[in-house]
Amino acid sequence: MNQVIETLLNHRSIRKYEDRPLTDEQIRTLVECAQAASTSSYIQAYSIIGVKDKEKKRKLAELAGNQPYVETNGHLFVFCADLFRHDMLGEMEGRDITASIESTEKFMVAVIDAALAAQNTAVAAESMGLGICYIGGLRNHLEEVSQLLQIPKRVVPLFGMTVGYPLHESGKKPRLPFEHIYHEETYEQDKNRLRAQLEEYNKIIQDYYVQRTGGERKDTWTGQMAGMLSNPTRMYMKQFVEKQGLNKR
Repeated sequence: MNQVIETLLNHRSIRKYEDRPLTDEQIRTLVECAQAASTSSYIQAYSIIGVKDKEKKRKLAELAGNQPYVETNGHLFVFCADLFRHDMLGEMEGRDITASIESTEKFMVAVIDAALAAQNTAVAAESMGLGICYIGGLRNHLEEVSQLLQIPKRVVPLFGMTVGYPLHESGKKPRLPFEHIYHEETYEQDKNRLRAQLEEYNKIIQDYYVQRTGGERKDTWTGQMAGMLSNPTRMYMKQFVEKQGLNKR
């Protein structure tokens, strides 16, 4: 097993960091690693906003659901789906590209591009001995986040990523069974088999929470997910994305 694979398999979210900012050189390296990620048809439909300002980070932490690690970390990155520059290049080249930019397909491309860039950043950071945590909570209040970061039309902030020097090593959460994720040739639809895999996984997750909390939590994965998904959140998202001039066709 090589070092890259060891780094990937050792991933865990870090939520407590040293009060120690990343250097500009480290930030540049991480962004360059993000840019090295695959991008659909070379479109590069994403942008990354770095946040150093303490007051701005404090406000973003509040908007993300009062998550303190959004405020206290080495650096905060915000990854955005971005077709703003493509709007500009259409003007530069005298071509009408509005239908493409406003399509669901190009919105998906922008989201995928941003996610690929972010995962490159995460792996690069962890290979440097840093910890990371994705912050989906920024989507709780995208209007306010967009105002704070001065986001233009054709851009949607998707998620943040905190990066820094870990104060502790958190536990590694067990993932779904390999057989539940990987399907060969066709999609496995045998519900009895899938249910058995989920029930076994529930036992693993329950043991994980019991050990982690000294018996205070006994969640199963299916119970946790069903509880979360039965309470829809961020239902304004379609309207917000369309207001930004994306995913309209």
